[in-house]
Amino acid sequence: MEKVKGLQTTKMYLGIELGSTRIKAVLIDEDGNVLASGGHDWENHFENGVWTYPLEEAWEGLANCYADLVNNYGEKIETLDAIGISGMMHGHLAFDQNGNQLAEFRTWRNNITGEAADKLTELFQYNIPQRWSVSHLYQAILEDQPHVKDIAYMTTLSGYIHWKLTGKKVLGVGDASGMFPIEIATHTYNQSMIDKFKELTNFDINCVFPKVLVAGEDAGTLSEEGAKLLDKSGTLKAGIPMCPPEGDAGTGMVATNSLSPRMGNVSAGTSAFAMLVLEKELKCVHRSLDMVTTPAGDLVAMAHANNCTTEINSWMSLFKELAEMLGSDISMGDLFELTFNKSLEGDADCAKLLGYCFHSGEHGVGLTEGCPLFLHPTDATFNMSNFIRAQIYSCFGVMKLGMDILINEEDAKIDKILGHGGIFKTEGVAQRMLSAAIGAPVEVMETASEGGAWGIALLAAYLDSNESLVDFINNIFADAKVSVIDATDDEKAGYEKFMERFKVGLEAEREATKLC
Repeated sequence: MEKVKGLQTTKMYLGIELGSTRIKAVLIDEDGNVLASGGHDWENHFENGVWTYPLEEAWEGLANCYADLVNNYGEKIETLDAIGISGMMHGHLAFDQNGNQLAEFRTWRNNITGEAADKLTELFQYNIPQRWSVSHLYQAILEDQPHVKDIAYMTTLSGYIHWKLTGKKVLGVGDASGMFPIEIATHTYNQSMIDKFKELTNFDINCVFPKVLVAGEDAGTLSEEGAKLLDKSGTLKAGIPMCPPEGDAGTGMVATNSLSPRMGNVSAGTSAFAMLVLEKELKCVHRSLDMVTTPAGDLVAMAHANNCTTEINSWMSLFKELAEMLGSDISMGDLFELTFNKSLEGDADCAKLLGYCFHSGEHGVGLTEGCPLFLHPTDATFNMSNFIRAQIYSCFGVMKLGMDILINEEDAKIDKILGHGGIFKTEGVAQRMLSAAIGAPVEVMETASEGGAWGIALLAAYLDSNESLVDFINNIFADAKVSVIDATDDEKAGYEKFMERFKVGLEAEREATKLC
């Protein structure tokens, strides 16, 4: 499709990502330039001990997000060159043979599958995290949950939305790698592990999970029904090609141009995870390191933390309320910038202040439930700069524990780490502290805050390319503006001191969860 806007002819690609707190849409041209964006805020619910989202809220948010994008674009959109859907990875979305949902959507945020994850890790001799879809499936089997007998199909959030928009039960390999282990040579589910799981449970993963596709493969087209779900105005037409749906980890790699070996990225939002494209398989199984893939199917190690910015957001809401009580109309954006910049004046080790941002459990430190906690000794320098600094440090704490294993025990080499996500929006603050955490320079691009919606839009654009995905993305980033920060030796040493207290204080966090 060619659309004439003013005197310029261009192609247009749409990417939509359903994140943990925001659904975002980005419209780009063939060079990756953003033409318009839209958004819709939503939040998970904690119901009956489960973190979940009602699927009707996903559809309402998707339609509102798309309408917001069209409104910001300023012109009606009848067709597009391609569309891509991304979403938070993992979880439990199960359907019967008629497409009816069988149980609540159990998201990645839950830590309720410990028994299943442990047994599958032992069976496969491969780390199977609690949030992976196969862990949720096996836990449901172990507990003899009533819906298990009727399961005909399981997928992720992006796979579900894509299925309803196109009729195709497919999934990008990066997202699929968070459902079940992938065989790197074939870019499909690991067949030997499928055989072991079938012998154990009588479930055939090839029949129950989506078909796996790599970036650039045909994933179907937008159906008449799908067009109506996406665009309530009825303007958007069916027949638009759609790329394989992907998870937020994969789109984060695309959005930061970190798809080659020894390159990595850190995505920081409601959760935080560090990804590093590996040169070889790990020497042994580590429960704090997940093995996933790029959207092209290359092996990646992920150090994941369930919790990141939720607690900071809570404190900022409190500060905003105080500001309003004092007669100030400061915006949340300005409040973040003001307090984040103030944190740069804090002590490198936060002057003994310690925080845990655990709104939910953290499998990496053995916590099935979370409880935000802040504590300090009486002789600490308790001021705003150290307080905010400690909150930011805590965002990267659990993730750092996994990265330390990757670097120190597996001898993984890092050429470059790129940061993206809302926490990096205040220039040079979280970026500097992340550099201190991992002990290496961190790059942030001017597109960092666009995040995964931009990444999946680029994967949609890749449908029109004959290059490798790495070459295609390299061309997109050829003139990208990049900020590089390498923390000082004192800052790196200060973060290590913070982490010494962080590890010891986990016992207090464990006790705190009993009160929440």
